[in-house]
Amino acid sequence: MSDLFPPSLADAVHAVLGESLEHARSERDELTVIVPRKRLVDSLLALRDDPRTAMHQLMDVGGVDYVARRPRFDVVYQLLSLSHNWRLTVIVQTDERLPSVVSVYPSAGWMERETFDLLGITFDGHPDLRRILTDYDFEGHPLRRDFPLMGFEEKVYDDLHCCVVSQPVTLQQDYRAFDALSPWQGLTDVQKRGGKDD
Repeated sequence: MSDLFPPSLADAVHAVLGESLEHARSERDELTVIVPRKRLVDSLLALRDDPRTAMHQLMDVGGVDYVARRPRFDVVYQLLSLSHNWRLTVIVQTDERLPSVVSVYPSAGWMERETFDLLGITFDGHPDLRRILTDYDFEGHPLRRDFPLMGFEEKVYDDLHCCVVSQPVTLQQDYRAFDALSPWQGLTDVQKRGGKDD
């Protein structure tokens, strides 16, 4: 665990998660832990119910697509303890399927639906897993890095039939040309803050 955090935060998380703690790291003065997929629900339940952590609020659920990595996705849970004034990031690495945590945090329902809609990650046991931001007949998941920028179809108003119809995209579309590396990787802190190399 990092020396940047109050010993009680790092120690409490380590004590509560025990063997469920796969990895811990500090970034930008925040503690992030990685737990295995099979222990996700139990880990979040322990972090919520144990008074040493008391992470009673789930603030956000999101996902990150690392297209060249296996497992491909990180699902990120942002937790908050009001009684300790702590924030904790919990990450699970997966390839498209995870158990739902709605039974632990009911507020996860809409956030898991959003993650499913935009990234295509399925949450097993979710009570109502359906699209929330895109149309029900939308094809694909628009935040995946391999999703075409223009999508697969467009909706237009048909003057002849006086209704909205779907048709394949007629404009030539560019697919995202990506490499797995960010242009910011490899820069030193001096370069990021406006050093000589800017």
